[in-house]
Amino acid sequence: MNGKKLQMNRLWAPWRMEYIQMNKDTGCVFCMKSKSIDDESNLILYRGNESFILFNLYPYTNGHLMISPYKHTSDTNEISDDCNKEIMFFANQSMNILKICLNAEGFNFGANLGKCGGAGIEDHLHYHIVPRWRGDTNFMPVLGGTKVVVEGLKDTWNKLKPHFEKITGN
Repeated sequence: MNGKKLQMNRLWAPWRMEYIQMNKDTGCVFCMKSKSIDDESNLILYRGNESFILFNLYPYTNGHLMISPYKHTSDTNEISDDCNKEIMFFANQSMNILKICLNAEGFNFGANLGKCGGAGIEDHLHYHIVPRWRGDTNFMPVLGGTKVVVEGLKDTWNKLKPHFEKITGN
């Protein structure tokens, strides 16, 4: 480490407490959304053969996406190799689109598996893509308990949707 001190960056999201404390609908949100035909209302950006891309309703940052398999499982070993490949392809395509459309400078990408792993929805596997920018954490969430999301979910959906419609192959 050459004597350099590592600086820890934190992504604060106290507003997510609303989601954690709210009464959850019965049934799986990912299964319900995947079976719906109203992609705009469900903020679904793209549907593949075995998985789909959608917005997080309680985002950490503007453009916070999720990729979920259609199969209702919490175990990564229970999805097919083709599904795993499709999810990784969609993750790469999504990050490229977020770089172009939102000028994202970096990403947090991954899954929270199980309650102890931090999963808010632990019964249906889903991966998060959180775009990041230099200086994206500031005093507002830390001191004011407020996160500034610079654009509405529908506005961002409308901005990104045409780019996701161009995804081909995997």
